[in-house]
Amino acid sequence: MDATPDAPTLRERTRRAVRAEITDTALRLFAEQGFDATTVDQIAAAAGISRRSFFHYFGSKEDVVLGDLEALGLRVREALEARPAAETSWEALREAFKSLQGPDTDAASELQIAGMYADAPSLRARHLEKHLRWQELLAPDIERRLGITPGPTADHRARAVIAAALACLDTAVEAWRASGGTADLVQLFDEAVAAVRA
Repeated sequence: MDATPDAPTLRERTRRAVRAEITDTALRLFAEQGFDATTVDQIAAAAGISRRSFFHYFGSKEDVVLGDLEALGLRVREALEARPAAETSWEALREAFKSLQGPDTDAASELQIAGMYADAPSLRARHLEKHLRWQELLAPDIERRLGITPGPTADHRARAVIAAALACLDTAVEAWRASGGTADLVQLFDEAVAAVRA
């Protein structure tokens, strides 16, 4: 029987399983030792793989926590472009950001990851890189929603809306973490946006 075009191959399923195992091992070590104190060699040894194999799956230790930033950005862009044209930039971004939480999102792991941002400067730096890259990825759709003709580089007004929305998302996630994961993340985001737009 042929696999459907959307069905992952055995190789892809195996790759995902190995990535998940490395991630679980790394998160356990980060919780025990702290992010900065944990080395790639320790993660590889605990996962039963070589250092070289670790870098086959992840570009850096930070990528274990942050995930594939490019793929996540593309997922948000795809969700944004699928939103109705009549939605405002803010409405469309709000709904697109929801695509970041999949059905298999583990709240305990998400809380742990959110907590690491406060303690690890290298994670904050990579997070800032993500914001800058996502501004470029999301700008064409936001320009269209703002009635701006796209140019060779992203318009500063579109980038400002995206940067503000990402800042609202970050502060909402931090407030969610501070609540122990009990607060409603979407409501926190909405409150942050309302304050920015007041």
